[in-house]
Amino acid sequence: MATPELTSPRSPRVTAARRLAKRGFRGKERRFLVEGPQAVREATAHLAEVYVTPEAAERHPDLVAAARAGGARVVTATPEVVAAMSDTVTPQGVVGVCRFVDVGLADVLAARPRLVAVLAHVRDPGNAGTVLRCADAAGADAVVLTDASVDLYNAKCVRASAGSLFHLPVAVGVPAGQAVSGLRAAGLRVLAADGAGERDLDAELDGGALGAPTAWVFGNEAWGLPEETRRLADAVVRVPIHGRAESLNLATAAAVCLYASARAQRAPAGCRCVTPA
Repeated sequence: MATPELTSPRSPRVTAARRLAKRGFRGKERRFLVEGPQAVREATAHLAEVYVTPEAAERHPDLVAAARAGGARVVTATPEVVAAMSDTVTPQGVVGVCRFVDVGLADVLAARPRLVAVLAHVRDPGNAGTVLRCADAAGADAVVLTDASVDLYNAKCVRASAGSLFHLPVAVGVPAGQAVSGLRAAGLRVLAADGAGERDLDAELDGGALGAPTAWVFGNEAWGLPEETRRLADAVVRVPIHGRAESLNLATAAAVCLYASARAQRAPAGCRCVTPA
């Protein structure tokens, strides 16, 4: 087993990494942290540095090799050093320093997307990361975080994305009006998801309306979308509640909406699932 190169939790490298827990330092350095072997593996193309315990390096030689092959500096460190860099209660022995991965809205639009998730006023990092993961799973082409939403590189958001942060383009800091107007100009129908929406998701799906390129706008879980954001959309759509639950949480509602669009867009001639009378 290799002898750790970095042994002091008070070293300048550790201090520099720990500063990335703060948004201001992340923005200045344009770097953020990822923790755990799976997240670091997903981030290979964006890694600048990897800190790994000797034990973790032995367990994950493929990860170490891939990081080095991608140009990242790999440093073996004691468990105490890796723990000092970590945000989690039970560190897994691997921490990566990544370069920012976000793209501009113009880049998203230039790719002619057919399915986009827009997070407007989403402040909870766990929710934001989970919606990003749902969008990735549903095959969305991009995610847009408005300027009123949480920082994409918040540690909880990065963890909740479960690697999806590195799988699809994500634009950040875009004013809601600019995002909606840009997506609409690119040919997407803009739908706001809201429990009080005048249109029903099932009806939209059965009528074939979801087969067109669509951008879904999701709001804050506690208080939904502001009226001014609702007015920007082409329609406000509710997910029907067939049981006695008061509502769905943000990530669940986003998954239902995105998968409904994904199903419709993948049907040979649009998805028309009207039940015979």
